[in-house]
Amino acid sequence: MNKGTKLRIHNITAKAALKFGSEVWVLKKREEQHLEATQMKFLRHLLGITKLDKEKNQCIRQKTGAQNIAKERKQYQKKWLQHVQRMDRNRLPKQALQYKPKGQRDIG
Repeated sequence: MNKGTKLRIHNITAKAALKFGSEVWVLKKREEQHLEATQMKFLRHLLGITKLDKEKNQCIRQKTGAQNIAKERKQYQKKWLQHVQRMDRNRLPKQALQYKPKGQRDIG
């Protein structure tokens, strides 16, 4: 299989799997690093590059034309937030976004 076909498969399947449900994720820096490492592992495999080749991630992304998955996830979240804000007030995602609990929490 050639590089272009492998890259299309990556864009269709792997990226979708990595971003699935990410519109509501709150990630720590370590979790973002795990996402990036997973993407880079796939891209290295796609190009036939090992870690022993000491190729920088930026160079690999340029060769494949891939964008950083953490940045894509943040853009995806912003688009989702804008989408929810445009929804009618009676839609469940809009209600969940605007929900403010009443009262106080119990001690403990």
